[in-house]
Amino acid sequence: MGFDGRLLSGMSVLAAVVETGSFTRAGDVLGLSASGVSRSISRLEERLGIRLLERTTRALHLTGEGARLYELAAPHLSGIEDAANVVSGAAVSVRGTVRVSLNPLFARCVLAPRLSEFTERYPNLSLVIVQLPDSGDLVAEGIDAAVRFGPQPPSSMSSRLLLVTRVLTVASPSYIRKHGHPRTPSALAGHDCIQYIDPQRGKPFPWEFHSGKKVIPVTTTGRLTMTDVDTMLNACLAGAGIAQVLGLGVTQHIESGALVELFPDWPDEKFPLYAVRPSRRQPPAAVEAFLEFCTDICKDRAKP
Repeated sequence: MGFDGRLLSGMSVLAAVVETGSFTRAGDVLGLSASGVSRSISRLEERLGIRLLERTTRALHLTGEGARLYELAAPHLSGIEDAANVVSGAAVSVRGTVRVSLNPLFARCVLAPRLSEFTERYPNLSLVIVQLPDSGDLVAEGIDAAVRFGPQPPSSMSSRLLLVTRVLTVASPSYIRKHGHPRTPSALAGHDCIQYIDPQRGKPFPWEFHSGKKVIPVTTTGRLTMTDVDTMLNACLAGAGIAQVLGLGVTQHIESGALVELFPDWPDEKFPLYAVRPSRRQPPAAVEAFLEFCTDICKDRAKP
């Protein structure tokens, strides 16, 4: 089979459909209408003499031949894109728009106070900040990078560690006056402990206590279960129960006396913060600039 530009164009459209999950989103990426994307795929199928996609009213799925073709062609398409970025200057010029999904705690406590520095450093770069669940699909949502707490599951995404922060068990002075100060982690069995849902598992985080190499799990119960960190923190401040929180977000409350760290002799449980992006390929300069900025501002927050 002879090569021509139509084959390369069709393969690029196929890759966009696979990576975004729909004709409409692929069209948004490529600057085409959904019908234009569909026609391009049909022409590619006709040229190759095979069916690449199974189309239903609800979803698109690669056929076996389509999956094999994409698997073989995707690395070459990536190489062409990287080469074009280098020679066009896109890989070295920080400009355009970066769309990022940020953990609310990171956005509020770490990034927001430094955003003026970011805009001054990169005057030709626009930043769109959204909040997706940690389990959200970055490619489908058109997200260039995300900042998420917790160990990252194995995937095709590239990740870099930004910082680790302590996990603290805290209560308000009003709660302690009313219910007493538990002196050991095991004493939490008799207290109202606010539960927080792990977004990756959909279940409450287990409570653990670390001191050096010693780790003990503790079963806790409570009448309140949360999916929002701010709600949990405010409930704890109001005396509604004991909570496990990240040191990054409560340092000022402990310093002011609004919260009390209950077990300072169990100081070694840590929780990581990662920056992730949807591809392991060389990122555009604008995305890399944002990731480097996040790395810089996290350096002095590693031990809050």
